[in-house]
Amino acid sequence: MSAPAVEAQEPFNRKTLFWGIFASLLAAAGFFLLSTYAPDFRQPGNGGATPLSKSGVGYAGLAEWLKLTGEPPFMARTEDDLATDMLLIVTISPDSDPGALDHILNLRRDQNTLFVLPKWQILPLQEHEGWNMKFGRLPGSVVNEWLGRIADAKIGAGQGTAKQLDIEGNMVAAPEELQWVADKYPLIAAGNDKAVLTELDDKPFYILTDPDLINNAALKDPEKAAAALALIALLQPDDGPVMFDLTLHGAGRKYDLAKLLVEPPFLALTLTVLVAAALAFLHGLGRFGPPRADQRAIAFGKRALVDTTAMLMRRAGRLEELGSRYAALMRVRAGALLGAPQGLQGKALDHWLDSRDKEQAGGFTTRSQAAGEAKNLTQMQQAAEQLHDWTARRLGERR
Repeated sequence: MSAPAVEAQEPFNRKTLFWGIFASLLAAAGFFLLSTYAPDFRQPGNGGATPLSKSGVGYAGLAEWLKLTGEPPFMARTEDDLATDMLLIVTISPDSDPGALDHILNLRRDQNTLFVLPKWQILPLQEHEGWNMKFGRLPGSVVNEWLGRIADAKIGAGQGTAKQLDIEGNMVAAPEELQWVADKYPLIAAGNDKAVLTELDDKPFYILTDPDLINNAALKDPEKAAAALALIALLQPDDGPVMFDLTLHGAGRKYDLAKLLVEPPFLALTLTVLVAAALAFLHGLGRFGPPRADQRAIAFGKRALVDTTAMLMRRAGRLEELGSRYAALMRVRAGALLGAPQGLQGKALDHWLDSRDKEQAGGFTTRSQAAGEAKNLTQMQQAAEQLHDWTARRLGERR
């Protein structure tokens, strides 16, 4: 008895293979998007003067304080976010982007915006990520460079300032080495004609000269924490929501080719290319038409051999050298066919062949020179045909 036939089985299920490929493509797309946009969400929380930083000079505490006492604040990461009609708090760091600040000033010229100036020099602590060490005041020239972009004023420090500040009825101790600007009508005064919070005359811009009133280090004091809320409420239009700026610290301002592929206006082109690739893949899954046999690189036959030789000569760039050689070959062949005397060569043979032509003086010589001077395939073909036709006519007249 013969053994039962064993049915052939496929090593992989087609559906399983399809879903495996689909999952791989989906994971690749997710990795691409995360690697493209992750830096925008990770960069501002670096221990500096940002609303995501939990260091002493950061403002994460103020953002959390606003969330616990009212609506959670928004974070402006793009230009569209900056155009939103709500109070924007711009926290300036010494290493912020000046171009980004100029862009904010232009974009927010008709909307309430609070600018918080920098004050301290800091260094990151290597043993604690996100922590930093304060080691001194920023030079006045550095602070004035940022202040000069917003208003025509100069920063002052210490000297003659009040020891306590009145912030909407909240009396708080003045920060160490208080920063101020000269202003006759301050919103928060630090002494005679000295302002910690001032407003520009021609724009709804507010400048908080000393960040130690609202940063993380300040909020450890309950009185300053309450005063910080009162300060925000003083500037907040109609008790609306508050928004912190992140673009000054790098968010949304680094463009690359990857973002161009997945954002308008090039998103439509990317989707079109992906759909076309998918259709091409599906089209290639099935065979259409009979299989085509492989052709020989060099075909059989005399004509094919001639065509192949011509192609090789053309690719080698040697066609220009064939004209004179063909003319010499036709000279010898015409002399043999027309019965030229033995020993005639070169110009003597050309002269003898010209004498056989009763229709045109120098007929063979003219056609021979045209073949030798041919520079391209078309001219060479015309000259060769004329030499061939001349020889055929002379041979016909002789018969």
